[in-house]
Amino acid sequence: MAPPIAARRIAALPTPPAPREVPPVDLPRIERAVREILIAVGEDPDRDGLLETPARVARAYREIFAGLRETPAQHLGRVFEHRSSGDDLVMVRDIEFHSLCEHHLLPFHGTAQVAYLPDKGRVVGLSKIARTVDVFARRPQLQERLTADIADAIAAHLGARGVAVIVRAEHMCMKMRGVGKHRPDMLTTAFRGLLERNASLRAEALSLLRSAS
Repeated sequence: MAPPIAARRIAALPTPPAPREVPPVDLPRIERAVREILIAVGEDPDRDGLLETPARVARAYREIFAGLRETPAQHLGRVFEHRSSGDDLVMVRDIEFHSLCEHHLLPFHGTAQVAYLPDKGRVVGLSKIARTVDVFARRPQLQERLTADIADAIAAHLGARGVAVIVRAEHMCMKMRGVGKHRPDMLTTAFRGLLERNASLRAEALSLLRSAS
């Protein structure tokens, strides 16, 4: 008897147009800006502990904002065909991410839960979903937009019939400044296609995604 599930590589789906071109990171400009910030807050950027700080910050920002120079198509462009019957959900849970809030450039971090209903069995490698989360997390971001960006990318690049994304995160702008509350976290959701329109499928996806540790 043939196995109930078979998989083979198929051609990539057409992808949306590339976003605007972003110039290379200007490391010397960041270094100059960081030096000015240190002076502005009353520090001496020439003391031993801070001499290399502007260069370190510049290199860190290049890595933290690497998503500005990536597109989800780089990770979702190659799909595979998975033969099965019915509405079989594909889920990737507890995807850790780190990002910077665009309002204060302070970190927020948490996990993303992703589920989708493949169209005609088209699926993508497990790591590609996690890399897609990083594409959008590694840029100045809002959690609400991050959640929507992930869902829209999977719907567009995989042609998924339905997508559900849940993001839970802690925001340092709430813990380190302002109201100074340490316990709250933020939960955002995005649904597309059948997982937006079909209440039964949405409830099934939510139950499974929310059971993630």
